[in-house]
Amino acid sequence: MNAPRARVSRRPVHGVLLLDKPLGWSSNDALQKVKWLLRAEKAGHTGTLDPLATGVLPLCFGAATKFSQLQLDADKTYEAVLCLGVKTSTGDAEGEVISTRPVAVCAEDVARVQQQFTGLISQMPPMHSALKKDGKALYEYARAGIEVERASREVQIFELQLTLVTTDALQPVIKLVAKCSKGTYIRTLGEDIGEALGCGAHLSALRRIATGGFRVAQCVTLEALEAMTEAQRQGCLLSVDSLLGDHQVVTLDAENAGRFLSGLRRRGDWPDAVQVAVYASDDAMLLGTARVAASELIPGRLLSPIEIEQMRSFEPNVTDAGADLSAGCAVLN
Repeated sequence: MNAPRARVSRRPVHGVLLLDKPLGWSSNDALQKVKWLLRAEKAGHTGTLDPLATGVLPLCFGAATKFSQLQLDADKTYEAVLCLGVKTSTGDAEGEVISTRPVAVCAEDVARVQQQFTGLISQMPPMHSALKKDGKALYEYARAGIEVERASREVQIFELQLTLVTTDALQPVIKLVAKCSKGTYIRTLGEDIGEALGCGAHLSALRRIATGGFRVAQCVTLEALEAMTEAQRQGCLLSVDSLLGDHQVVTLDAENAGRFLSGLRRRGDWPDAVQVAVYASDDAMLLGTARVAASELIPGRLLSPIEIEQMRSFEPNVTDAGADLSAGCAVLN
């Protein structure tokens, strides 16, 4: 029998780690692994990335979990490979082949379909997804062989690039790059493109290359993290406010900062703003988020005094969401 794993001594960790999620790992499995490597007390991810997919997965620790919803709502960019002429039960390479059709597609057909699927489009959520109905994920129904009624919904494809290529095995495929709104299913997009081309298709590869302001070039791999010392892993963390890059900034003096952290509204000469990041003026420490209406600063998600003191004791390596992590991480992908 294997010896039991030694109990890990947890500690407060605050920040964001940008992981290049490996193929075959669920988002939660990856999160739990990194949480264990950092010995973090509290952690959460910013929305699931399929086991089939690789790429940008922001992991939030400690106080950063309070703002993880912002990444759930962020635009995403994906690279994918569509295998033409073959449909599968799941819309990707993990499913069973359910139909095959000949492929007679030219560059003009691809250009037409690219235009057709750019902009506001309607999608039917796939059965093999984490979307819930009556408290159960759709994939649970799918695994039981049950198909339930779902409502289609509109998503936005901001940019779409489709390139028709032929593999070494003479298999026609389309390389896809899509920047899209939250809630977009790339598997469904691939299947719909295949139907529009008259031959069907499924995803044979999927990689998320951006989410919000975060890019895959900033990410660290799980293999690299495992090879690091604990201090190097800590150095890969972005600060909590890296999640707030598009927020307006308001700074408060010590007296007003204390009142704000107590949940009290403050008055000042501030323009109206929906998203505001609030800092203490004495040491530029993040206090939380707010909105401004009619010159009133209205508290939103607030950090606790304990979290603020813990963050003061050790600041993560990078505060700029657009910065390269190479200075803080010993090994990148």
